[in-house]
Amino acid sequence: MVKTIRVPEEYHRWLASHKRDDETMGETLRRLTHTPPPAEPIISDKQATETRDAIEKLRKSDRNRLTRVAERFWS
Repeated sequence: MVKTIRVPEEYHRWLASHKRDDETMGETLRRLTHTPPPAEPIISDKQATETRDAIEKLRKSDRNRLTRVAERFWS
């Protein structure tokens, strides 16, 4: 899907002046902002799984710590 964005005329001229002959304006924006194309994953599936696992481990640790504090407080 293609989206249209409004930019000031001077910005459009600046962007167009940096556009290479073989690229679209979107590709120029990605190149100048150093971002990957949307279809390109930022991290691998393995890294995503490891990250999710680490977050869950931290959440469990926090819940356990809060439970221990609450038990001491209410005892």
